[in-house]
Amino acid sequence: MHRALDQARLAFEAGEVPVGAVVVDPQGEIIGSGYNTVLSTPDPTAHAEVQALRAAAAHIGNYRLDGCTLYVTLEPCMMCSGALIHARLMRIVYGAAEPKTGMVESKANLFAQPWHNHHVQVEGGLLAVQAKRLLKQFFAERRAASSE
Repeated sequence: MHRALDQARLAFEAGEVPVGAVVVDPQGEIIGSGYNTVLSTPDPTAHAEVQALRAAAAHIGNYRLDGCTLYVTLEPCMMCSGALIHARLMRIVYGAAEPKTGMVESKANLFAQPWHNHHVQVEGGLLAVQAKRLLKQFFAERRAASSE
């Protein structure tokens, strides 16, 4: 999760919402990483999770990331949750809850639906304080800049 926070800091420095993600293979090696680049690309699918999935899939040459774990600093949205399930990840660990769009605990639990042909283990709250602090700082600075 510390590497995911490093990615979130890169997003912050780039003026993007500070969310970062890494994919770790079963041996513990980071095989993909990414951070939000929605504003700079401009690409509505360029969330941290999707960026990390793309990098990991390219690294192994397969979209199925069997046995892998994704660490992400913020609870995944609906789009990312669908992509994470489709990638066949074994596990997802996220930091802060996302009360507006989170699809693990905040608005719904997309991962618990019985119709999926693959089920992902999900754990939340890892380094949540640090992830939340970075998000709050980002949005406070944005509000202060827009009121000047």
